[in-house]
Amino acid sequence: MTRLRDLGIETGILSPGPRNAISDVAGVTVGHTTVIRDDDVIARTGVTVVRPRPGHVRTRPLFAGSATLNGNGEMTGLEWVRESGLLTTDLAITGTHSVGVVRDTLVAIDTAHDTFRNAFSLPVVGETADLSFNSGNAQFVTGEHVRAAYASASADFDEGSVGGGTGMVCHGFKGGIGTASRRLDERAGGWTVGVLVQANHGTRPDFRVDGRPVGRHRRLAQVPLPGRIEPGGEPSMPPGSGSIIVIVATDAPLLPDQCRRLATRTGIGVGRVGGGIQDSSGDIMLAFSTATENVPTEGYAGGYPPLTRHFAVPHQALDDLFRAVVEATEESIVNAMLAAPTMTGARGFTAYGLDPEDLRAAFHDVR
Repeated sequence: MTRLRDLGIETGILSPGPRNAISDVAGVTVGHTTVIRDDDVIARTGVTVVRPRPGHVRTRPLFAGSATLNGNGEMTGLEWVRESGLLTTDLAITGTHSVGVVRDTLVAIDTAHDTFRNAFSLPVVGETADLSFNSGNAQFVTGEHVRAAYASASADFDEGSVGGGTGMVCHGFKGGIGTASRRLDERAGGWTVGVLVQANHGTRPDFRVDGRPVGRHRRLAQVPLPGRIEPGGEPSMPPGSGSIIVIVATDAPLLPDQCRRLATRTGIGVGRVGGGIQDSSGDIMLAFSTATENVPTEGYAGGYPPLTRHFAVPHQALDDLFRAVVEATEESIVNAMLAAPTMTGARGFTAYGLDPEDLRAAFHDVR
């Protein structure tokens, strides 16, 4: 698997963590289940689960905040995140029509313990559309797929056409799951910011890397665009149709509104690569801090203290964290594209992979 830095291309000025992944934030793990079928029906879909810390999140909730660049999409559970400033469950990303089963399965996992039998659960589940690759509007993801992704979560995980990113298209090439991280200098706190995206957005001419309009270079422009021709003769979807989900983790001690501000800045990273300008795109972001340790267990069964105390980075010191999340978002999107090979699905719908050498040539040829 080729990543952007393997091509000698670095975006931004900050250094990545050792994995250059969201799991550089200690305790964060990711699991995938990929669903591929080529029998009576064609399926190219799946589910990705992000576990923000070991164990059950409701016993150790995290401060969190969300943002929306464009709302033509879905992420369940955000009303409670916005209201409480807390992330109280694991997260997942999948295809548009599988949000329900993924959410329901995370509820079952969350509430399976006797202690929490009567507790409510509002899991955070995001989606981007993989309908073009699949037969009809069939819902192929099952609860067993979700449980497998949850159980397989690891600090080392794949990118590209895996899990929820299986049937995605990004900037006119095959898209999917991508990740990157940035680690601040010790003088700036030494904090780590990790990003994971499910990239299914953007158009070819808008595609940029480190500010260079590589999508207009002849070697990339000549690659056929994704799609198929319907019986009526019209393209199935207009260019740029789709969405991006961005998940941000950090070990910096941030309050909920600071998490929201961090999530908001991912939109700059999306824009740097050329996204964020389509009405048909659902661009939804969530950020959480793993530094929170003494938030009471989620629920109203009693036993919570009358007062809690928390530390936080002062708002004047957020600049480096903002830079980190922008850079990591930008690199995550390109990593998702580089990791995703050409894929053909139902009715011959094909999205071509981004060739690493073509990208390298385009990057050095254009300014």
